[in-house]
Amino acid sequence: MRLEKVTPKNYEAALGLSVRPDQEDLVGPVVKSLAEAYVFPDIAWPRLIFDGDRLVGFLMAFLDYAWGDNPDDVRSGLWRLNIAADAQGKGYGRFAVEAVCAEIRARGGDRAYVTWVPREGGPEDFYLKLGFRPTGEQSDGETVAVLDL
Repeated sequence: MRLEKVTPKNYEAALGLSVRPDQEDLVGPVVKSLAEAYVFPDIAWPRLIFDGDRLVGFLMAFLDYAWGDNPDDVRSGLWRLNIAADAQGKGYGRFAVEAVCAEIRARGGDRAYVTWVPREGGPEDFYLKLGFRPTGEQSDGETVAVLDL
C-alpha cells in the first residue's frame, strides 16, 4: 500500500471512487474534497491510496488548523476517508489513518483528530478500535474524537 499525491494523471480516477450507497451520507465525495483542498491549500493534505497499481481510496488530512474561535487551539487530523466500496474491510482504512498520523508526527504534532456522523452503520466503531476517543465536542453535528500520538 502507498499514498500518492493527486495529479493531472490520476485525478479522474480519483473522481470515480465511490463508497457503498449506504455510506454516501457519511462522507463527502472526492470531488468535494478536491474542491476544498483547492480552497484551503494551507491546511489540506489530499492523497490517493494505492495497492499496487489499483486505486483503492482517498484521504484528506487537515494540518495545523486553528479550531473554532481560539487561535491557540491548532489541530491536525483526518478530514475525509473514502475507501472504494469493493475495497472495504481489507486494511486500507487503517493504513490511511496510520499514514495521516505519521504525517502529523513528522510535523511535530502529538494528537490526531477525526469526526464522524453518529448513526447506526457509521464509522464510530472503526475509529474507536484504532484508539480514538470522543472529546465531547460536536462539529456540524458530527462527533469529534482525538488520538494521542
